[in-house]
Amino acid sequence: MNKRYCFNQDEIENIINRFGKDFYEKVLRDIETYADKWTLTSFQLIPSYSANLVFKCYSAKYGNVVLKIGNPSFEEIITEFNTLSQYNGRRFCRVFDADIDNGVILEERVQPGTPLRDESSLDKRLDVFCSLYKGLHLTPVNAEIYPTYTGWVNRITEYMSDRQDCNELYLHMKKAKDICFSVASLYSQQMLLHGDFHHDNILLDHDGEYRIIDPKGVIGDPVFDVPRFILNEFGEEITTELHKKINHIICIFEKILNIPNEILKQCLYVETAMGICWCVEGGSTPEEYPSLLKNVAFAESILNA
Repeated sequence: MNKRYCFNQDEIENIINRFGKDFYEKVLRDIETYADKWTLTSFQLIPSYSANLVFKCYSAKYGNVVLKIGNPSFEEIITEFNTLSQYNGRRFCRVFDADIDNGVILEERVQPGTPLRDESSLDKRLDVFCSLYKGLHLTPVNAEIYPTYTGWVNRITEYMSDRQDCNELYLHMKKAKDICFSVASLYSQQMLLHGDFHHDNILLDHDGEYRIIDPKGVIGDPVFDVPRFILNEFGEEITTELHKKINHIICIFEKILNIPNEILKQCLYVETAMGICWCVEGGSTPEEYPSLLKNVAFAESILNA
């Protein structure tokens, strides 16, 4: 019987629906094992149910920490650990310990952890992103353990080619793949990228500095680490004002990051197409396809403007 954290019925159902019953039972065992190993108490589940189960907790040895429990067969847990280890706290949260063979990581908990999304000033959000982005990317120590950005694009394009129910989305992804490889031929550095560098992965610490969390760990040119942030500035409604806002962001990034306007627009289209296709792969229903299409069509309109 798990004495460290008592899941409520909704949490149990969410975990089993997302990961399966075997994973739920693994989590129960892991909480007991690593609570003892790392002297963990005060567990709080962060109900994201994404690639891992994530808990806030306290360690007598390390202080405020985050415990991530994942499936050891998923490469993301390995690439996150290796990325955080290579950065070793440089702009990122630290990784304290891990049992990679079992898919478990213990990381620094950024306090108070206010996400950049909560910053109301657009100019401030852009300033923070640019300050973190410039000079961030490192040459990977073991490049072979990471996926590549172009590999991501290739894989999801192949997946979409086999879907018979969303041909219009596939055509966008096919176009995005061609654009991606064109950009990659011009911007060909093989650096260690975050891979999901957006507002909710940029948290405020107690010193008033923003820190980066949750890297995917992927190899490519740093230009491919910009569009996910722009994509997360999209609103729920596609409006003329949103078009102006996104073009404003691109112009600011062109000036500060020294990346041509056209390249940023191309990268945004690629990232948007890939993101909506990941949604399809993740189980979006046909009723949701029109909404997904609106987003990628909007990115295409930015590209063509």
